[in-house]
Amino acid sequence: ELFATFDTAPLASASIAQVHAATLHDGREVVVKVLRPNVRALIDADIALLRTLAAVADRHHPGADKIRPRAVVSEIETTLEAELDLQREGANGSLMRRLWLDSPDLYVPEVHWPLSTETVLTMERVRGIGSDDVAALDAAGIDRRALAAKGVRVFYTQVFRDNFFHADAHAGNIWVDATRQQDPRFIALDFGIMGQLSSEDQYYLAENFMAIF
Repeated sequence: ELFATFDTAPLASASIAQVHAATLHDGREVVVKVLRPNVRALIDADIALLRTLAAVADRHHPGADKIRPRAVVSEIETTLEAELDLQREGANGSLMRRLWLDSPDLYVPEVHWPLSTETVLTMERVRGIGSDDVAALDAAGIDRRALAAKGVRVFYTQVFRDNFFHADAHAGNIWVDATRQQDPRFIALDFGIMGQLSSEDQYYLAENFMAIF
């Protein structure tokens, strides 16, 4: 009832959620991310098991004070908790879109809030080339040198201007707009894991960046 069309075969599928193509009644193409049934209970069970293993490692591993197994499990739990709330992911995406609106370097798809909840996220459908698909980039005539320069600029702008950066930037989540050959731009997807740095960490990163160049 909510969509004009809805493809029940997923476009993409992962352990926590999967994504379906759909069309709104006004004709706009969207993708719909849906959490898997009972995924929260499964994750809770896995985290409980990890806590048990971390406690054993904390007692018996000779390097426990360095690897801090309990802290590692806590970090995993925090990250997964954020990924289970698709409203939070939508908010992350909306903020990043606002920060990069009309940018020639990065495009962020629009969240469709009337059809989004804690377990369902509806977003504008975009198309592009995986950022690691060199053959496809070359076939599309993308200027990879310009693209690489923009990649550096996008990352450091996220870190230093916004202090709000995409923290899961693998090729499945960062695409390239194939319609812009000489002035390419990236497309960001999946905003479940975002990052921020303390001023000390920003300073450390800036210091190392300047040392490289």
